[in-house]
Amino acid sequence: MNNFEALILGLLQGLTEYLPVSSSGHLVLASALFGIEGEQNLTFTIVVHIATVLSTIVIFWSEIINLIRGLFKFQLNAETRYVLNIIVSMIPVGIVGLLFKDTVEEIFGSGTVIVGLMLLLTAALLAFSYYAKPRPKEEISLTDAFIIGLSQALAVMPGLSRSGTTIATGLLIGNKKEQLAQFSFLMVIPPIVGEALLDALKVASGNAADVVGNISVSALVIGFVAAFISGCVACKMMISIVRNGKLIWFAIYCAIVGLITITLL
Repeated sequence: MNNFEALILGLLQGLTEYLPVSSSGHLVLASALFGIEGEQNLTFTIVVHIATVLSTIVIFWSEIINLIRGLFKFQLNAETRYVLNIIVSMIPVGIVGLLFKDTVEEIFGSGTVIVGLMLLLTAALLAFSYYAKPRPKEEISLTDAFIIGLSQALAVMPGLSRSGTTIATGLLIGNKKEQLAQFSFLMVIPPIVGEALLDALKVASGNAADVVGNISVSALVIGFVAAFISGCVACKMMISIVRNGKLIWFAIYCAIVGLITITLL
């Protein structure tokens, strides 16, 4: 992987982690185009995932601090309920990650057709949530959090957007756009960190020196910085997009890219 490829892949990861177009799907497609495979891609993926987690923390720094302060009051307040919702939303993806991660990785290795199909499914979810007009709820309940968590668990499939799936699901069950924009981004921090740790353990269990040696330090740094900066930009953009209800344009984009992927790649 050269520096230019690292730059492009880092930008893709940062932008597509928050925009509802599937970061995993775009990384698979870009890696296929660049001919990047195996552990080299895995090592880079760990680095850019960490970068996008940091971008989320930076954008929602004040909200995260308020949640921590409220949690350490040791009472059932709004912040404690919010943290409980995040914990509940983690249960489905935690089960899938621990028990079915190898199966998902086999699907990753099955080629780009699955990515194209999942992009089409992402497009359908976004379009359906755009035209559906549910009655908004006052707040996200524990049941809502679990349902949204189920959709996040399904989004481990390459090409099925994590943010698109969780936001679309939340809209379909009646949650307000303003609530979902923040909740959908904060709820992905623990799973992304967990996924990066599992991948890091996989690398460490092999010949880690050889793996890292296949990628220059400059490529890793460029990828990290590109993912972090583009992640910050995309995160702020997505908050505005969800509030203004512009998800239909991403549905069209995912449908086009999905069809191109299936027919040409």
